[in-house]
Amino acid sequence: MSPTPATTLSGYFPAIVCTVCDSPIDALIALCVPRDEAMDLVAASWREGEAGSIVATLDGGRPVAVLQTPDGRWAACNAFLGELCATPQEAARRLDKLLKRGRRGYVGCLQHAGDPGS
Repeated sequence: MSPTPATTLSGYFPAIVCTVCDSPIDALIALCVPRDEAMDLVAASWREGEAGSIVATLDGGRPVAVLQTPDGRWAACNAFLGELCATPQEAARRLDKLLKRGRRGYVGCLQHAGDPGS
């Protein structure tokens, strides 16, 4: 049996900004991720190539994301992974519905390289 080529599965999600930091580690810590775990997450994301987003689940199950902003900083965000979308446009429409009272947000991308048979 020959191995099946890996594919990249992706989805887009709305994310609401809590704060903006200078590094992804600082942003994860701002979201209450312990420092050791934050460093492990950042190191693991760099292994996959340039990381534009890092997703984590806090104790209690709340999903959070750290997204690189267009100006190179890092936005610490509440992530809405239950609203994973097939296109960034669909995620942007959902984000527009979530933004209230001057909040800012981004569309994040969740990528997973995996075997199509898994």
